[in-house]
Amino acid sequence: MDVGVSELVARSLRDVPDFPQPGVVFKDITPLLGDPGAFAAVVAALADGRRGQVDLVAGVEARGFVVGAALAHALGVGFVPVRKAGKLPGDTVAASYDLEYGSATIEVHADALGPGRRVVLVDDVLATGGTALAAWELLERVGGSVVGFDCVVELGFLDGRRRLGERPVRSLHVVP
Repeated sequence: MDVGVSELVARSLRDVPDFPQPGVVFKDITPLLGDPGAFAAVVAALADGRRGQVDLVAGVEARGFVVGAALAHALGVGFVPVRKAGKLPGDTVAASYDLEYGSATIEVHADALGPGRRVVLVDDVLATGGTALAAWELLERVGGSVVGFDCVVELGFLDGRRRLGERPVRSLHVVP
């Protein structure tokens, strides 16, 4: 992890208390996205080591779309949206999972990847690992070979990395 990028991310985070429910402190990357230099540094750091290693980038709704699409562009590869249930047209495959404050279902198009396509999964935050694990398994179910999970911020105190087991995880900044 690049210490300079980690510090940049830390300075660009905004804590939003009691969102989306009382007791949760939401780590908001919106200020980072609004700073073109910081956002470019994050995308460059995520692209580092991925060039030529992936065929596609998959991003989890919603902020994972922003980061993932920018990463796909930087790598010159396609983008696969992992969406909330009921938002994609056509044939989809779904997975349900638990969040730190509820449950959710995500979907991808059944033909999103194709057999053996190498994909990196991207989201803004790794919290409990439920979303990342469900998305990873979903991408594998539609034929992808997931090479890793990359995120901007990891909430270390929630231990989501443990839930992902031996799967490779890269975080630009870890909140202890």
